[in-house]
Amino acid sequence: MSVNKKIESPLYIKVHEEDNVAIIVNTGGLSEGTMFPCGLQLQEYIPQGHKVSLKCIEQGQAIIRYGEVIGYAKERIEQGVWCKEALMALPMPPALNQLPIANQVPEELPPLDGYTFEGYRNSDGSVGIKNILGITTSVQCVTGVLEYAVDQIKTKLLPQYPNVHDVVALNHSFGCGVAIQAYEARIPIQTLQNLAVHPHFGGEVMVVGLGCEKLQPDRLVPDGEKEGILSLQDQQGFTQMVDTIMEMAEARLAKLNARERETCPVSELVVGLQCGGSDAFSGVTANPAVGYAADLLVRAGATVLFSEVTEVRDAVHLLTPRAVNEEVGKALIQEMAWYDDYLKRGGADRSANPSPGNKSGGLSNVVEKSLGSIVKSGRSAIRGVVPPGEKVQGKGLHFSATPASDFVCGTLQLASGMHLQVFTTGRGTPYGLSMAPVIKVATRHALQEQWPDLIDINAGKIATGEASIEDVGWELFHYMLAVASGREQTWADKWRISNQLALFNPAPVT
Repeated sequence: MSVNKKIESPLYIKVHEEDNVAIIVNTGGLSEGTMFPCGLQLQEYIPQGHKVSLKCIEQGQAIIRYGEVIGYAKERIEQGVWCKEALMALPMPPALNQLPIANQVPEELPPLDGYTFEGYRNSDGSVGIKNILGITTSVQCVTGVLEYAVDQIKTKLLPQYPNVHDVVALNHSFGCGVAIQAYEARIPIQTLQNLAVHPHFGGEVMVVGLGCEKLQPDRLVPDGEKEGILSLQDQQGFTQMVDTIMEMAEARLAKLNARERETCPVSELVVGLQCGGSDAFSGVTANPAVGYAADLLVRAGATVLFSEVTEVRDAVHLLTPRAVNEEVGKALIQEMAWYDDYLKRGGADRSANPSPGNKSGGLSNVVEKSLGSIVKSGRSAIRGVVPPGEKVQGKGLHFSATPASDFVCGTLQLASGMHLQVFTTGRGTPYGLSMAPVIKVATRHALQEQWPDLIDINAGKIATGEASIEDVGWELFHYMLAVASGREQTWADKWRISNQLALFNPAPVT
């Protein structure tokens, strides 16, 4: 990546030597007539993050960013012109039956020894970084009662158990009025089953159901753990419902309160990576820094999940060569093919991504967005693929096949066993998760300055040359370990802001 150094001067970022477009760095954009030190002159105003043509691009010629084709010129584009979406034709996605597989497997990076965090060891050997009472629901019908009960628990009981961080209700819209036997219903069911036994809950399973729902509560608990189930239809009125929930909760709070942190190797961590409110800086500041930190985690033995199928699909040809073997490569392709079919059945296509906000931030199409998104995965070999709703198996870098929706992706990564999430954003979002810390990484200075009490790490320093990708990657790595140990608190956790769980249910609703 080449970057002009002086913040006072007009700045642009050109990522690859073959690129014929670059993005404007300066806050507020640059005006018509602006002259760069290299001799490039702007022919019109270009907003921050949007692309300028570095040379004349003839009609039909490729528009190149990241060294890859992101579109074709619909008409002649003069040098110094704002290269916007209206001037670009979307290229075809990579053909899934022609992808190279495991032919450029990266060599293992040198091990990174000596790093630890302070976590909670569970009886099954798993480790958590939070100490939470989680109460799962089997059907949306019980949500109102449970929310009332949780409010009572937090007010009357939780202060008596200072070692317990929170009480979380796992509410959702599944459970009844659905085709429970449909093949694809396995996804929301597996998701709920895995959420119920998340390591942050310390093995203290508790499920509140109604009694007549299609998804019976006993399907959400491990075999033999029936005493953790409460059906509201067995209770004598609302008051008894709430009292019984509180009694069950207090017994579990007492056990959770006895948990203590102990030193654990970084190899016990599962970290999820995600974009949200992305912009054109995502692929050159925050995501590369996250990718560097991801490699550090892998070197230390941790598990790293990167996701978002529609934001991988158009760059999958750069990922399948990194699959550790043919089996993993084929599993990655299978998830892409499944989602292609899912979108087709829904009458949608890949052009539905990016969002209006992404486009305002300079991302013209899903190809450009994908190329910037996959940089979060770093340089390590891809060692596994996690189907939606399933737990991750093994260490190293894994692709967790989720939709790009922030809330659905977060829910599925939690079901896979994620302890904390690193979330990059250029446009900004107050997104958070009640079950796990979310570390916000800004792509640009302006967002950090606008939201100083929501952004945890500022990668905008990379764009202006004040810090390197490696500098911010190490900063993020150390911050993750501090958050995992309870020494640092993310802004989202400090303000207690979080989004509801959002199950991915591709099965029919009846």
